[in-house]
Amino acid sequence: MSEGVRDILLFVLQWLLLLGIVAAVVVVCLALLGRARQSGSPHSRQLRIDELNDRYRSRRQRLQLARSAPGDRKRSLKAWRHADKRRRKHGDDTLAGTVWVIEFHGDIKASATPRLAEEISALLEVAEEGDEVVVLLESAGGLVHAYGLAAAQLDRLREAGIATTVCVDKVAASGGYMMACTAQRLRVAPFAVLGSIGVVAQLPNVHRLLKRHDIDVDVMTAGRYKRTLTVFGENTDEGREKFIEDLEGIHSLFKSYVAARRPQLDIESVATGEIWYGSEALGKGLADEVGTSEAYLLQRMKEARVFKVSLEARKGLGERLGLSVSQGVERGVERTLEVLDASRWLRR
Repeated sequence: MSEGVRDILLFVLQWLLLLGIVAAVVVVCLALLGRARQSGSPHSRQLRIDELNDRYRSRRQRLQLARSAPGDRKRSLKAWRHADKRRRKHGDDTLAGTVWVIEFHGDIKASATPRLAEEISALLEVAEEGDEVVVLLESAGGLVHAYGLAAAQLDRLREAGIATTVCVDKVAASGGYMMACTAQRLRVAPFAVLGSIGVVAQLPNVHRLLKRHDIDVDVMTAGRYKRTLTVFGENTDEGREKFIEDLEGIHSLFKSYVAARRPQLDIESVATGEIWYGSEALGKGLADEVGTSEAYLLQRMKEARVFKVSLEARKGLGERLGLSVSQGVERGVERTLEVLDASRWLRR
């Protein structure tokens, strides 16, 4: 390829790339507009159900085929198809009961709580005697009122008499542990972080800085303890004492909540704000068994049908189009650059 042709192709590529970027920006704006319109809709989430038994069975069969002799593969495929047909027609009489799996990944505001509430409401409508709900939980805690509501959602399962298992692979601390302790069985990975049964608050105060520059800040309240500590005003010993008293009250509520759901726990010895890792947490009574969620689900798949349930946000036309356009532009640019780069080695 001559230098002139290559320069022309590069020029065309630059224009195509520019047009692709403009198109992507337009599509993203349309997607954001569509999401804003859907955010208030009660039907903005769609239910997704995956039967984990089928997923893992398919993977196991593919691995078995990979290691089997070529002459045996056709016979194995025929046997599996026959078994799948019989299972679809008559069911699997070796499995008893149903396990429903949901996930909760928490941030400081427990933003996933509304979705968790909807998922639990859906499960309460269909769960039968002998069913189990497994919650894959990961959270380092956050706002008191936010995690209080999230834990109350899991309490609904307990109140309905549904066997509940919480699996913690990484962390369930502070508000995360408040949620975890609602389960009848709490399973933790060997190095999962549990505990932090305590309350913390911190508040900067710039009063002395403002005073140094002759800046006054008036804080006016109605009610003796409406504002105990402030950022700009001068804090008093009385305000600090009241603030600490409020923290102690929240801590007392936290301890009572955990103790009511895990009566075997020596709450005073663990409600120090400390954290423990999985094996240590088991010794403290914070957990019931050590093991990963993956191992537990594989075990349950041998005994019951296991379904993973999730509510996912519906993707509008703009979002789907934007994803397709961005992927197409990216693939096109990468392919063109590869061709241009390879052309250097194809000269005669």
